[in-house]
Amino acid sequence: MYQRILLKISGEALQGTKTAGIDPAVLLRVAEEIRDVAQSPVEVGIVIGGGNISRGREALDGVEQITADHMGILGTIINALALRTVLESLGVPSRVMSAIPLPSMVETFNRDKAIRSLTKGRVVIFAGGTGNPLFTTDSAASLRAIEIGADVLLKGTNVDGVYSADPARDKTAKLYTQLTYDEALKRELRIMDISAFSQCKDAKLPIRVFNLNKHGALLRIARGEEEGTLVCQ
Repeated sequence: MYQRILLKISGEALQGTKTAGIDPAVLLRVAEEIRDVAQSPVEVGIVIGGGNISRGREALDGVEQITADHMGILGTIINALALRTVLESLGVPSRVMSAIPLPSMVETFNRDKAIRSLTKGRVVIFAGGTGNPLFTTDSAASLRAIEIGADVLLKGTNVDGVYSADPARDKTAKLYTQLTYDEALKRELRIMDISAFSQCKDAKLPIRVFNLNKHGALLRIARGEEEGTLVCQ
């Protein structure tokens, strides 16, 4: 169904049951899920968060917001380097492109080079968010997805999709299989931050929210099977 996807992974998804940092077992499992898709004809771009290292919106005492956001940006690069290392160990050609220049460690983002790498079958991991404070990695995901011409933005979460309420607190919460952008806004469903969501709506970029912890879910989506919640025009 899809030729090119953009997968958004939160930093917290990599920490597993740890309070912070990266759980090696979780990192390997996520990398294996990505490998299975990368070995298909589907081209894979990834935006990764840094919340398991440092969360900008939870600034430390005495640290101003802008500096805290810069710390979060660096956290995304740490996660990207870890993911690239494991993907390469699984035989998946990968490269990291950062929104902020760190030439001694990673490449600086270049749209044309990113697209060329994708067409050659490499997984491209976009790190550094948008490169600016006060913007979430949701915004980076919508931006990069549009820039590379992705067919869909996939948001991997810890739940099976978009619910009418928090399923951990409300056992009667309803799982939506499909929503329009306007329905999601009207029902005030927190799928992504509002600026990123509006970007996807304006670009008519479909969003699919799914459980990244379900084995094979990512590959099933890449094959065009129903999984999670689809938000579209």
